[in-house]
Amino acid sequence: MRWIASLVLNALALMLVDYLFEGFTINGFWIALLASVILAVLNTIVKPILVLLTLPITVLTLGLFLFVINAITLMFTQALLGEHFVIEGWFVAIIAAVVLSILNVVINKLTRD
Repeated sequence: MRWIASLVLNALALMLVDYLFEGFTINGFWIALLASVILAVLNTIVKPILVLLTLPITVLTLGLFLFVINAITLMFTQALLGEHFVIEGWFVAIIAAVVLSILNVVINKLTRD
């Protein structure tokens, strides 16, 4: 049940980022929910591999490179969803990753208690 609540809250977070940034577009709640599921799968499978491969640069940047890795997972999600989920450039993806990371801290706090 917590996992479903987390997915729905992440979808709402994606929609909030869509509202905040012009270069970040999601076509509706169901696409945001699907993007949330895809991001959850990518964060479970792909992100640990990317973190391991980029560990030296992550250490050198004191962990800030993790935002780039989160942006990469957002771009992968965009590639899978096509025209329904559009991120216009890497700068928007990195800023969206930062905002989503902050929102995910709040979401994780809400769903764990």
